[in-house]
Amino acid sequence: MCHGPRIHALVKVILQMSIILAYAGERRVVNIGRLAGQYAKPRSSETEDLDGHRIPSFFGEMVNGAEPTLEARRPDPKRILEGYFRASATLNLVRAFTRGGYAALDHVEAWHRDFLDTFPPNPLYEKLAKGIRKAVRFAGVLGFDLESPQLNQITLYTSHEALLLAFEEAMARIDTTTGDWYDTSAHFLWIGNRTRQVEGAHVEFLRGIHNPIGVKIGPGHDLDDILRLIDRLDPNGEPGRLTLIPRLGATHIARELPNLIRTVRASGHPILWICDPMHGNTYKNTQGQKTRSLPDIVQELRYFTDIHRAEGTVPGGVHLEITGDLVTECVGGGRNLQDADLASNYSSTCDPRLNAEQAVELAFEIASFINPEGC
Repeated sequence: MCHGPRIHALVKVILQMSIILAYAGERRVVNIGRLAGQYAKPRSSETEDLDGHRIPSFFGEMVNGAEPTLEARRPDPKRILEGYFRASATLNLVRAFTRGGYAALDHVEAWHRDFLDTFPPNPLYEKLAKGIRKAVRFAGVLGFDLESPQLNQITLYTSHEALLLAFEEAMARIDTTTGDWYDTSAHFLWIGNRTRQVEGAHVEFLRGIHNPIGVKIGPGHDLDDILRLIDRLDPNGEPGRLTLIPRLGATHIARELPNLIRTVRASGHPILWICDPMHGNTYKNTQGQKTRSLPDIVQELRYFTDIHRAEGTVPGGVHLEITGDLVTECVGGGRNLQDADLASNYSSTCDPRLNAEQAVELAFEIASFINPEGC
């Protein structure tokens, strides 16, 4: 991922999605990028069988290599240092893009135009861009400062799963003003559904840092266990401290999310809710490729939004896996990609991602949930 054009393309998609949600959805958007440190990957099995040989699974570039050989899959601690330097380089490049004028609202058309050689025009986005241009010109007529940072810069926070504790512990620092510990590897850290044991090492580490933190929750969770986890990670009930990220899947969310919300609300903790509609909707197609269906992703997000409104709570955000590259890893979308189409450019070494066209399409869907009159 530490590749200038790819980082640039991903930032463009994030900019497009955030402007769609802010303008069409009429909501302030906090942009958090899963980048600059996302080099460790959770795997369900420590090994995999390839051509009759059993080799270690690929655990991310910070641990071993993706090539299906015993030599590449051997863990190498030097990769942790390499991951640190690549994360630093990525973050520097992101700062240049988001603070150097590229995020200015008068580039709203350019963010999409750069994709037109690979993706078809999007009439909805073009209409939105025209509306933003008109609003900016009107603000100028009224005397507002069109050079202000609010119109020309964005803040893109970074995030990743705190999976490789050897790296996260090395990045922990004490704030000399407050005496509190912070993990400087990212702004927002989360622990996954596999590593959220109440007495486990990952929970113990997150308990000791003052970053905002998140917890993934899959189907079949134990509600009492979730309450113990909340008490351990947020003992003081601090607003903004803890985010719960259900990853239940379109087939489970209607059955499991209402009870989860009610149980957590009764605890009195001020929880932020974010939906992960990707991981619960992963399946293997007939070619043996891991993939996801965009209609399933939309369905889970729709349920997530409707259930929270019915319960009187706030659907606070969405966690996606996207790329600015022209990949074919998820089915559905404007081009109606099918399982047979995915082999044309399936490049993920772990989880399937939405491409830029699918991501922008999804952003309009989300905006229509939160503000039906805006789209």
